[in-house]
Amino acid sequence: MALDFTHDPAARSWLASANDCHSDFPLQNLPFAVLRPRGTDGPWRGAVAIGDQALDLAALVRTGQCTGAAADALQLAARPALNDFMAAGTDAWRTLRQTLFTLLEASAPHASIAMLRSCLLPLDDVEYTLPSQIGDYTDFYTSIHHARNVGRVIRPHDPLTPNFQWLPIAYHGRASSVVISGTPFHRPHGQARAAGAATPIYTPCTRLDYELEMGFFIGPGNPLGRRVPLAEAERHIFGMCLLNDWSARDHQFWEMDPLGPFLGKNFCTSLSPWVVTMDALAPYRTPLPRSTEDPPALAYLDSAENRVQGGIDVQLAVHIETAQHRAQGLPPAPVSRTSLRHQYWTVAQMLTQHSVGGCNLRPGDLCGTGTVSGPLPEEAGALVELSLGGTQPITLAGTGETRTFLTDGDAVILSGWCEKPGAARIGFGNCRGEVLAAI
Repeated sequence: MALDFTHDPAARSWLASANDCHSDFPLQNLPFAVLRPRGTDGPWRGAVAIGDQALDLAALVRTGQCTGAAADALQLAARPALNDFMAAGTDAWRTLRQTLFTLLEASAPHASIAMLRSCLLPLDDVEYTLPSQIGDYTDFYTSIHHARNVGRVIRPHDPLTPNFQWLPIAYHGRASSVVISGTPFHRPHGQARAAGAATPIYTPCTRLDYELEMGFFIGPGNPLGRRVPLAEAERHIFGMCLLNDWSARDHQFWEMDPLGPFLGKNFCTSLSPWVVTMDALAPYRTPLPRSTEDPPALAYLDSAENRVQGGIDVQLAVHIETAQHRAQGLPPAPVSRTSLRHQYWTVAQMLTQHSVGGCNLRPGDLCGTGTVSGPLPEEAGALVELSLGGTQPITLAGTGETRTFLTDGDAVILSGWCEKPGAARIGFGNCRGEVLAAI
C-alpha cells in the first residue's frame, strides 16, 4: 500500500473543520457513505465526509468539477448504493480519492471552492442507509485472544480449537438483518438450556452481548470457481467500517453443537455508516502478529508482504450508555479499548480463505473480522469475556451500575480511529445500537 500526496499529514483543507486535529474526517481520510438530508423523502446519494460536513456526490456531479476517469468514478459513487463504485476497482477508487483531495485542499481555486460549498451538507443534518446492497454477509473469528477467552467459558480445559491457528474460521451470517448505526432492535427469543438442566426452555435472551468488530466490503468480485490468491486479495477489498455482531449467548451456546451460530447471531448486526478506504488506511499498516511458537501458515495463506504489513492498527473503543446515563445527562461509560492489529489473521487472508473453495464474492458483500480483543483483560471485545462468562460483573462509570450482560435500554457505542506520529489522524465515526425489550 504505497503512500502518495493524499497521505501528507501537513495538507490542509479550505474547510476549517477538516483541520481540527480531533476530527475523524480530515482531508487525508475521505470515507464514503450513502445518505440524504434528515427528515426528507428525497433520493439516497453517495457522499464523502470532510470535517463536520458531507460532500454530496450527486450535487458534485452536476457542477462538472470532475472530468475524465474521475468523472466516471464519481457517477458511480453518487448512486443510491455504492455497489457499482465498489465493483470499479482500485484505479477508479484512487482516481476519485485523489481528485476529491485536490478539490478540497486549501490551494484549490476560489471558483471551485464556492461551487463545492454548495454541495456540502452538515453531518448533524443527514440520515444514513447501508453503504451497499449487501447480498451476502460472512463473519470471521480471527482474534486468538477472543477465541481463548470465550473458549475458557465453553471448554475450560481446551479453549482453542485445533483449526484456529491454521485457517481463518467463519460462518455465513444473515444479510437481511444488517442495519445502519442508530437502529434499535428488540431482545430476541430462542431456546436455551441452563447448566445442569435436562431440557431447554423457550425464552427471551438472558445473556445478550455485543461484539466489537470491523467490517470490510468486497470490491470487484471473482467468478464462481476462481480462487483469489493472497497477493491479489486486497484489490478485492474496498474499505472498512465498524461492526457490532450482537449475540444472544444463551441461545448461541445451546445451538452451536455441532453446527455454527444461527439464531444466536441472526437477529441484528449494526454497521457504522462511513466506509474508510484501504488507501486511507495505508499509513497504518503493521506486521502480522506471530510468535516463534505459532505454526507457519500454509503457503496459500502466506507471503512476505502479508507478514510485514498485513495488519492494520485501528484503535477501537466500546462505551455503554444505560437508561440512567441518559436520564442523568451523563456521558457513556468506557468499557474496553483495543486495536485491530492484534488479529491473528489479516483481512487479506480472510478473503483468500473465503474464496479458496471457489466461492464467488460479489461487489458490496460484507465480511466481519470477528470480535477484536487484545492480550490484556481490559482489551476484551465482548461482555462474555469482560465478565468471565457472566460470573464477575463489571461496574459502569457515572452511575455505578453493574453488568454481566446487556439490559433493556442499554446502548452500545463502538468507535474507531487511527493515529501515530508522522501521519494524519483518521476516524470511522461510531456505531451505535440500543436494546429494546423483547416483544
